[in-house]
Amino acid sequence: MKQDEQCRLLAKPSDATAVYQHISREDGAWQYLNFAARVMRRDEIWKGDTGDHEYAIILLGGNYRVNTNKGAWQTVNGRKDVFSGMAHSLYLPRHTPFELIAESDVLDIAYGWCETDRDFLPVFKRPEEVQIEIRGGDNATRQINDLLGPGFPCHRLVAVEVYTPSGNWSSFPAHKHDERIVDENGTLVEARLEETYFYKISKPQGYAIQRVYTADGSLDEIAVARHNDVVLVPKGYHPVVAGHGYDVYYLNFLAGSDQSLANTPDPDHAWIFGTWKGQDERIPMVTAKMNG
Repeated sequence: MKQDEQCRLLAKPSDATAVYQHISREDGAWQYLNFAARVMRRDEIWKGDTGDHEYAIILLGGNYRVNTNKGAWQTVNGRKDVFSGMAHSLYLPRHTPFELIAESDVLDIAYGWCETDRDFLPVFKRPEEVQIEIRGGDNATRQINDLLGPGFPCHRLVAVEVYTPSGNWSSFPAHKHDERIVDENGTLVEARLEETYFYKISKPQGYAIQRVYTADGSLDEIAVARHNDVVLVPKGYHPVVAGHGYDVYYLNFLAGSDQSLANTPDPDHAWIFGTWKGQDERIPMVTAKMNG
């Protein structure tokens, strides 16, 4: 992981290898979550084995086919890039050797993984199966695509992708998920989750700004996230704003105590919920119909 000197939570991409982002759980100083992104050329092969981990592979752009000891899958309508359609998502359980072959001139993929002691079936989720949620309102409207959302048949991994139009706020009002809280009825109120924000920006000179902070002030940092950057969220609240003129995409991977997105909003800003007058007409920004 290459860290920005001004912010220990910001990982810049590497242009030295095909794997241009790689965040290990040691990099995050946390327990579960690992993340990587890579670019492949046509007919290039990535051979791997999930071992004691569960994997989720998210198609950012291009097409591929995958062969495993548990089945084979192929994308035929992969989006050109994240702003041109919906994702294909492939979940691979532990103890799965695999071979992924690029079937486009450029293949861009991201993947998260974490250790597990449980067995599940593989799942290949197509763009038309992805549910869209429009969250927030006014200039805090954003689109959330459920890739491996809560209830997905896996152990710990959660993955969603979020689209924030130019100038809008996202992950706002800010929330946290750094401790496991269960109420008196046994309902999970907040899960303890480690998280990565992997960014794509609609224009190369664009950026987003993300704050990561705790109520006691022990962590309070601002990250300027550009194309292919990763922001690590080990704890605390973590709102985002898209730079004016630049649509922002981020892929969230999470892993921790529960396969859940249960969180606690920042009480200082929770009053904003319910005050919105409408929703941004630019949302949804992408749909499965765009995949062709």
